[in-house]
Amino acid sequence: MINKIGLFLFIASVTVFFLAACQTTQKTGNMESLVPPTKAESSQETQKATPADTRQNAQTVKGINDWEGEIIGKPAKDSKFTKLKIGMTIKQVTKLIGQPNDQGTYVTGKAWIPFYRGSDVYRHELVYQNQGRLIFASDPSGDYDSGNLITIIHNAQESGHR
Repeated sequence: MINKIGLFLFIASVTVFFLAACQTTQKTGNMESLVPPTKAESSQETQKATPADTRQNAQTVKGINDWEGEIIGKPAKDSKFTKLKIGMTIKQVTKLIGQPNDQGTYVTGKAWIPFYRGSDVYRHELVYQNQGRLIFASDPSGDYDSGNLITIIHNAQESGHR
């Protein structure tokens, strides 16, 4: 009987502790501190971010088999990337423009969704020197050699390394 009472008190104490720890407090005070800075106040931050914006020439396009994707930047003179279409497979692309200088794979946030069996669980990136980068979304099969082109990034100064 004493053990049951002790266990009950312990569980009640832990529950009260967690409920108190999760409680949010409301601040009462001046609402001006909650207002975001105006355009004039944040102009320095904006000026810092603008030169680094590589997506300024981005356009969303519809490709083959109803794939949607992005083309970023302008192609270099005599670029191999002008032959490509959004939605092409990795095999089609490498057959058309050759093997990349570097490549790699990374997971997306969809990989952590339980029971998700759709596409774009991982992405495969091909890097071509002085051309740019190509990004492929995985297909539901999970085969690392498959996937469809979703992003073309034109960059004439591409180093060829990830």
